[in-house]
Amino acid sequence: MPVDATPEEFERIVAEALDSIPVELGARMENVAVVIEDWPRPDQIAGRTGTLLGLYEGVPLTARGPMSYAGAMPDRITIFRGPLCARAPDADTLAHDVRVTVLHEVGHYFGISDARLHELGWG
Repeated sequence: MPVDATPEEFERIVAEALDSIPVELGARMENVAVVIEDWPRPDQIAGRTGTLLGLYEGVPLTARGPMSYAGAMPDRITIFRGPLCARAPDADTLAHDVRVTVLHEVGHYFGISDARLHELGWG
C-alpha cells in the first residue's frame, strides 16, 4: 500500500535529505531552488521514459562560465511527492527514495551524468 505523506511530512523528509548532503557540497550550492510539486507536468515528462521522481532544470556548474551565467534565473530542483509516495510501501522506503532522488538531482546540479549517478547508487 502506498505511503500517504501529507505535504508537511513530505517537506520534512525532503529537508532531511537536503541536510544529509555533505557540507562541502552544500556550501557550493548557490542560485538553486528546491521545490516540491505533487506530480510532474506533461512538459516535464516529455520524451522521458519511466516514472519521474525528481527533475533538475538549469545550467550545471560544469557548464557555467563567468560571462554565460551572469544574471541567470535560479536553477530548479523539483521533487515530486505523488510518484514517490505511490511507489513507497512504507515510510522508511519513502525516506530512502526521497534521499536518493534529492542526491540524484543535486548531482545533476554539479554536472554528474545519469550513468555516474547510478554507479554511486543515486540513480
